[in-house]
Amino acid sequence: MLKQSTFAKMLLAAALMTTSAQAEETVVWWDFLAGGDGVRMKQMISDFNAAHEGKITIDATTLEWGVPFYSKVQTSAAVDEAPDVMTYHASRIPLAVKQGILQEITAGDWEKMGLSEADYADATWNAVTIDGKQYAVPLDTHPIVLYYNKDVLGEAGLLTEDGTPKGMDSREGFTATLQALKDAGSVKFPLGSVTADGNFMFRTIYSLMGQQDGELMTDGEFLAGDNKKKLENALAVLAEWTNDGLQSTYTDYPATVALFTTGDAAMMVNGVWEVPTMVDLHKDGKLFEWGAVELPVIFDHPATYADSHVFAIPANKSKEMTAEKRDAVLEVMSWISQNSLFWATAGHIPAYGPVTASDEYKAMEPNATYSSLTENMIFDPKSPLAGVAGPIFDVMSTYFVPTLNGEMEPAEAVEEIEYELNDMQ
Repeated sequence: MLKQSTFAKMLLAAALMTTSAQAEETVVWWDFLAGGDGVRMKQMISDFNAAHEGKITIDATTLEWGVPFYSKVQTSAAVDEAPDVMTYHASRIPLAVKQGILQEITAGDWEKMGLSEADYADATWNAVTIDGKQYAVPLDTHPIVLYYNKDVLGEAGLLTEDGTPKGMDSREGFTATLQALKDAGSVKFPLGSVTADGNFMFRTIYSLMGQQDGELMTDGEFLAGDNKKKLENALAVLAEWTNDGLQSTYTDYPATVALFTTGDAAMMVNGVWEVPTMVDLHKDGKLFEWGAVELPVIFDHPATYADSHVFAIPANKSKEMTAEKRDAVLEVMSWISQNSLFWATAGHIPAYGPVTASDEYKAMEPNATYSSLTENMIFDPKSPLAGVAGPIFDVMSTYFVPTLNGEMEPAEAVEEIEYELNDMQ
């Protein structure tokens, strides 16, 4: 027969084991991160789990990017099967809020995470704010940039003293650089652009609109006032480059990357997410000397389209999250944000300011060179019709491709775009 003290000790040990088991929270995570993004995030998740062993474990699943991901989130929330935390795009938040599938990140949540508005660029914070409430924690900004072949531009005498392309401060100057590259005859195209995909070219065109202080939506109306003319101006300069042989024609995404990496295009407009491609090729001795900088100022001032990967908490229709689970989710979002220097190796600009202000980040190239563009970022208009793979992208894409490839006049395209966008209201 066990002594009473021994029995009591056994009960206490069992209780402690039960408490310990209950203390570990499993956070169900969904993301849409593939390729280099996916590899890096999996490593960060592994690092998080190691640092929180016995307390919090992330159970992660990667789903298909775009419409399939967002549709699955919506349907899963409706039947109480959404994850505890997920990646999202800032541009899709207005629609998600309208659908009621995101939980607010409250002032108390931000305090628990040790994060605040002061840690983020104004545009990034504003992108996750709807009617004064925050619905996500920004992880990064991922704008488009100008990649360039230092060897080709150097041989043509088109690099400045700091090693960046000449003519970046005006339409005339940049067009002259493109023309000089064409005249040199060392490349097939001076500039590689994704001219066969209007969804991608939205990024470039919206940037050029922003350089004119143009707005896609004003007080709920698309292309109000002189914004039609500003869109026409943006389309006109890009169409001119294509027609004059300065920019690649009917080029899809993979072909654009191939044009640049094989040396057939001296420069390329693409997302910062292609930085790992360049780094890996160069490390293996398969790529020339290269760089990446903010887009050229074609109109009045710098402006670059950007979106943000963010963390969001789904709102299951009728299943409440426990306080313990929410604390675990907040720790996940906070820890990864504050340890996002490694995420920058994917080319993205970390949204958490102390990371980009660190000496380690400032030593990263080309990231540190183009990260200054966060001061000039413009995001999608706040509309349920906007965002990645959204209706606005689809409408405009229809007219961008023929216009940029010389088969439709910019003014005609703008008239059609204005009609179709406002018809969706």
